[in-house]
Amino acid sequence: MKLFVWDFHGVLEQGNDNAVLEISNRVLREFGYTIQFTSQECTNLSGLKWHEYFQYLLPDEPHINHIYLQERCFELAECEPEIIAKHIKPNDNAYAVLHTIEESGHSQIVISNTKPNALTMFLKVTGLDTFFSERHAFAADAHKTNIRKTKKDILKEYIQDKKFDSFVIVGDSPSDIELGTIVNGTTYLYAHNTREFKDCAAHYKIRNLLEVLKELT
Repeated sequence: MKLFVWDFHGVLEQGNDNAVLEISNRVLREFGYTIQFTSQECTNLSGLKWHEYFQYLLPDEPHINHIYLQERCFELAECEPEIIAKHIKPNDNAYAVLHTIEESGHSQIVISNTKPNALTMFLKVTGLDTFFSERHAFAADAHKTNIRKTKKDILKEYIQDKKFDSFVIVGDSPSDIELGTIVNGTTYLYAHNTREFKDCAAHYKIRNLLEVLKELT
């Protein structure tokens, strides 16, 4: 049996960058800033922690201000989930690929750099919670500066009492691809058609999730 390890943002979903843009700019206005993110900036910054977005936009501000802005963004996203719901949707072919893997009898988990309650909401509004129960969806919550568990920690902990024949890692960032090193897994670096691939060494670089299904042959 294989274990497929998925990243969420930028891989299984699309549209979240627009939600980040709307929430971030609204919070900036709340805090009295006149500067705003552009759509292109949010696309370029995708994959970073939310406070790093504000570090980019407001490099001369104290870091604590970046954290305050980040926390307000999370608060707004939780209080008004309809903001995210109107933007985010499953990525092209995500549902079909996950369904095919599930039907094949292999296992799959998702590990995301977000808060646990946020990941639950993201999976629900995209309908992908069908494939990832609470025991198969993990949030590293990398936005915390005192992070306790990394994606690597979560994966190591998950597999320690289980036996898999091989591993397949699908992500859009170097940190995702690094997961392959701890399990000697096959790695797939994904990028939307409008984006450049991140600079890292993966076994495969893909723009269509259907390509992952070759692991079933």
